[in-house]
Amino acid sequence: MQRYEVIAIVLANLTDEDITALIERSQTIITDRKGVVAKIDKWGKRHLAYEIKKQKDGYYFLIDFAGDGSIVAEIERNYKIDDRILKFITVKKEGASTREGIEQEIVAAEAKRTQTSAEGGTAEGRVIHQIEKSSAEAKPSISSPKKTYNKEEISTKGE
Repeated sequence: MQRYEVIAIVLANLTDEDITALIERSQTIITDRKGVVAKIDKWGKRHLAYEIKKQKDGYYFLIDFAGDGSIVAEIERNYKIDDRILKFITVKKEGASTREGIEQEIVAAEAKRTQTSAEGGTAEGRVIHQIEKSSAEAKPSISSPKKTYNKEEISTKGE
């Protein structure tokens, strides 16, 4: 088995039920062919860098899975014939490719997520707090005093 990620952009005006149905269909394709889904991320609605099929916005999602090439071929075939899919890309990924390895990754990610929420916030929030704290504690820099000129010196400088 090989590890893959599929990132897809679908029409932004789809309902949550339609998006969930698309993702579930992809999951079914993976599991029916003895693949293992490691992670599904819904990135949400975003503005596109350029128009795709006359659309300016799209809804992004990612599916991380392990399987063989037939799974990738079937997912891509389904995405090509579905008019709701604006664009997609499938890439090979480093990482565990066995069922046990992926399950360990999922458990580790869940433990990290619960630890982060128990510590009070996201990693991004902690970094921002740390930056604010270090900025407040920073010592002001000492710079050399600037020379001041009086009117006579200014008028004689140009001569």
